Amino acid sequence: MNIVITGSLGNIGKPLTKLLVARGHQVTVISSKPERISAIEELGATPAIGSIQDIEFLTKTFTGADAVYLMEAWEGIGSLFDNTIDFPAEFKKIADNYVQVVQGSGITKIIHLSSIGAHSDQGTGSLMVHHNVEKILGTLPENVSIKFMRPVGFFTNLYRWLPMIKSKGAIIQSYGGDQKEPWVSPYDIAVAIADEMEKPFSGKTVQYVASDEVSPNEIAEALGNAIGNPDLQWKVIPPEELLNQMLSAGINGWIAKGMVTMQHAQGNGKLYEDFYLNKPKLGETKLNDFAKEFAEVYNQQINS
Repeated sequence: MNIVITGSLGNIGKPLTKLLVARGHQVTVISSKPERISAIEELGATPAIGSIQDIEFLTKTFTGADAVYLMEAWEGIGSLFDNTIDFPAEFKKIADNYVQVVQGSGITKIIHLSSIGAHSDQGTGSLMVHHNVEKILGTLPENVSIKFMRPVGFFTNLYRWLPMIKSKGAIIQSYGGDQKEPWVSPYDIAVAIADEMEKPFSGKTVQYVASDEVSPNEIAEALGNAIGNPDLQWKVIPPEELLNQMLSAGINGWIAKGMVTMQHAQGNGKLYEDFYLNKPKLGETKLNDFAKEFAEVYNQQINS
């Protein structure tokens, strides 16, 4: 197959490219950074340098492909510390662009990276943007088949807590405890997408992706043991306190409020209601596997 993927060589894009190329597919990787050209070519893929905001560029790149992998990156929109960004509006703009490009290029097979929480626009915090994007893409004609992939929380998001762990000696959030919740490795997401690329496309479907089910306390224990701090704890503070801390740090107000709302949904389990109604087979990567990678990054930062 001739496959175009957005997202450059990120946490999902790089392993996905490797998998697809290894399986004999022709892969074109879209990146906004010219300096990524050599890295893309080294993987056996074809680079296409341009912006996913550029409709003409996307249409030209998609034309002739058998299938495309679509995603929207928060970082690609802008810094989470930029209070001038209207993130819902920017996500809508990208989704609207995708609709126009798909229709203009004749693509009929799409895999779209959505997210846990996309099943509802209520009570999921900032994840509601994924619900809106799915709804917009769902307006494409019936002959366009879309597989909406909804991964749960990324293990790699835990890297955001490295400064907190180093400075506070703890993970501090507005929920916690022993209630298990699903987490996923980007590699397992890449495997799921690669597998779905080779299966029949029909209609518009949803598939969740997860690797492990662990509680906040189990995460603290695993990461603590891996970095040589067995006393590492996951501490719970009031939502208002967490919100004030994020706002004081300069985080975009909409993002900060959305994060607190999302954590509330994590704590009471509402975020995962649809997931457990449609629970997938878990991937290979487990918490202890990720903890080893986390420790390597932690030690590099400590020793640098």
